[in-house]
Amino acid sequence: MENVLITGGAGYVGHVLTPRLLQSGYQVTVYDKLFFGCRLPNHQKLRVVQGDIRDKEKLAPLFKGQDAVLHLACISNDASFELDERLSKTINYDCFEPIVTAAKEAGVKRFVYCSSSSVYGVSNSPDVTEDHPLVPLTLYNKFKGMCEPVLWKHKSDDFTCVTIRPATVCGYSRRTRLDLSVNILTNHAVNKGVITVFGGLQMRPNLHIEDMVDAYELMLTAPHEKIHGEVFNIGFENHSIADIALMVQKIVSEEFPDKGKIDIVTTPSDDNRSYHVNSDKVFRLLGYRPKRTIEDAVRDLARAFRNHLLDDSFDNDWYYNVRTMKRIGAT
Repeated sequence: MENVLITGGAGYVGHVLTPRLLQSGYQVTVYDKLFFGCRLPNHQKLRVVQGDIRDKEKLAPLFKGQDAVLHLACISNDASFELDERLSKTINYDCFEPIVTAAKEAGVKRFVYCSSSSVYGVSNSPDVTEDHPLVPLTLYNKFKGMCEPVLWKHKSDDFTCVTIRPATVCGYSRRTRLDLSVNILTNHAVNKGVITVFGGLQMRPNLHIEDMVDAYELMLTAPHEKIHGEVFNIGFENHSIADIALMVQKIVSEEFPDKGKIDIVTTPSDDNRSYHVNSDKVFRLLGYRPKRTIEDAVRDLARAFRNHLLDDSFDNDWYYNVRTMKRIGAT
């Protein structure tokens, strides 16, 4: 695998993943609508193409000569229900099969579908494995789950297909999102001095963004026979939102000792997503384990705030997916 195309490679994860693959020696093509601009490095092995994944005529020719595709592009996060339903459906589902077929016809050898552990919705199971039924609660996790069986229709001995269901990502990126649980709580702790917890009892798996990138890179090098047709959960730290708030309180207090006491305020929530993800499979088959923790992610964010890398963190729409797409009138 020398040539890799990343759809959505200029997003939150893409701004960590793309530089990592360049550092590893890959020739990388990023195909992205650039709703949030681009802060990727200038690099002789990087080509950035601004485009819509629904535009098959523009995207399909770019698959020629690619060894692998990492499909990250989507209207991301569960708050996307606030947008036009057609936008989420056309981007997150309708164009998925045309992308897969175009990649296969172009001779791509490997297709990595970046799904989400949010497809599990609500579960009382103490360990949600990859075989657990999908119980979507929002358009985002509904369409994410619907794409998975579409991919399996096209898998073949010369077209390796694998699906990743990562936990909610957290930590610093050159395009940090502040609309994700750990990042939200850290922003409130650092810049308001009060952590507001909505609900609190919901169980949520979270994953450091660098560990997410480790997993994606692993999918490019893992043997065909170990990943072909497989689904992998990637989420090793399962905590309640209330417990995450306590972690954030502790780390931010250590990083900003002059701030004084950081309070935690709990309010009701209508977001009932709750699940405890089991990721034994990816360790058993591929030996993958994360190297970082939620606390590491909080510390990274706290230091980014201190170094003025995340200024205007409440008012700048750029840190918030849905707010940005509303502002620019995304269609």
